[in-house]
Amino acid sequence: MEQENRIWQWAAHGVLILLSLACTLPFVLLIMASLTDETAIVTEGYSFFPSDFSLSAYTYLWQQSGQIFHAYGVTVLVTVVGTAASLIMTSLLAYPLSRRDMPGGGTLSFMVFFTLLFNGGLVPTYMVYTQLIDIQDTLLALLIPWLLMNGFNVLLMRTFFATTIPAAVLESASIDGAGEYRTYWTIVLPLSLPIMATVGMFQGLAYWNDWNNGLVFVHNPDLFSLQNVLNRIMNDIQYLTTNSNSNTSGALAQLPSETFRMAIAVIGVLPVLVVYPFFQKYFVKGMTIGAVKG
Repeated sequence: MEQENRIWQWAAHGVLILLSLACTLPFVLLIMASLTDETAIVTEGYSFFPSDFSLSAYTYLWQQSGQIFHAYGVTVLVTVVGTAASLIMTSLLAYPLSRRDMPGGGTLSFMVFFTLLFNGGLVPTYMVYTQLIDIQDTLLALLIPWLLMNGFNVLLMRTFFATTIPAAVLESASIDGAGEYRTYWTIVLPLSLPIMATVGMFQGLAYWNDWNNGLVFVHNPDLFSLQNVLNRIMNDIQYLTTNSNSNTSGALAQLPSETFRMAIAVIGVLPVLVVYPFFQKYFVKGMTIGAVKG
């Protein structure tokens, strides 16, 4: 029996190792491709062991370091402020919905769920943000669209509150004279770190990877996020390389278009890879508890 269990453990470990490699190897290939010479990629394709290393893509990026660092600052500011504000708004809606004694809770929960199935569409959304709220060409254009709560996050957090926080604790706080807001701040939130980290990761990734709002609502280059700046630089390189002719200098024709795409991906994903390990244990626990029940 013990030997059979050991065989199953080794088999499970083997499967998990293969799955881990399947997730890790694309990132390794991405990094290696960004360090490969442009000519080697064109002639030999992508490889884990390139024949010719080159930093030309990162050198070109360094030449654009001024606007890239500025875009980093804009993205970090929007991500931090937007994630914090979104967590507060989402939890303030999810907590009342988790209370069984809330009048109309079922109707409100259905309205939140309804937003997962239907939305207003691009044109009405654009008209609301540019004409009714008038946030065009401001930082609010990068904040507000993602700040409005995601229905999935609200339902995930509501399920966590309803299934994890004991009702006896809330009743004891009420007997001791704590109001709803004090109970929320001093009891509910400290007990909800796993789900807060999980939803915070979702929202943070949404803000960090967002380029659509900057493309649609922002025209001022000083307000471009990192994704918009990198996309703009990549489009410039593609335009220069595709429109180069015999009269164009050789340096212009040899711009690192393929390796530059990989370098852009590395710069965009690196901060996420650095931050994720610190949230991993909360992320896994929050997803398990918040999604299994309810």
